[in-house]
Amino acid sequence: MTPTIVQDPSPVLRATASPVPTSDFGSAQLASILADMKAALAAEDDGVAIAAPQIGVSLQIFIVAAKALGKRQKEDIVFINPKITRLGRKREVLSEGCLSVRWKYGMVKRALTASVRAYNEKGNEFVMKGEGLLAQIFQHETDHLRGILFIDKATDIEDLPPPKKK
Repeated sequence: MTPTIVQDPSPVLRATASPVPTSDFGSAQLASILADMKAALAAEDDGVAIAAPQIGVSLQIFIVAAKALGKRQKEDIVFINPKITRLGRKREVLSEGCLSVRWKYGMVKRALTASVRAYNEKGNEFVMKGEGLLAQIFQHETDHLRGILFIDKATDIEDLPPPKKK
């Protein structure tokens, strides 16, 4: 069964997520959380990333969907205990939505480039740079881990429900 994506105003979305202990890397428990996150993300056609609090787990983890990373990327990328290490100076107001604030969209000012240092599921540290959508995802998902939702920063918030299926 696909895990349910937690919706605002659930308190887990407003909590500061805890770091994943290094002793948990490679554990069955962490593997289960990651599998649940991947399943929840895959079930949403418009989802490009998900943070652990969005499935009710208050840990510092987010996953970026392969489809947000370009044609050469075949697998989702896991970011554990991520830290943004650099934000570009150039900012732009971009349209944003969230799987936990369903069908609301707004305009959020974000850096156009960002770098993140994190650990993968095996506990190996890596740094990834992103621009455009990927930089936006890094900022949106690290906000989730601090209990911040895009609607806290957005202007011009609109309800745009999906078209009815026939």
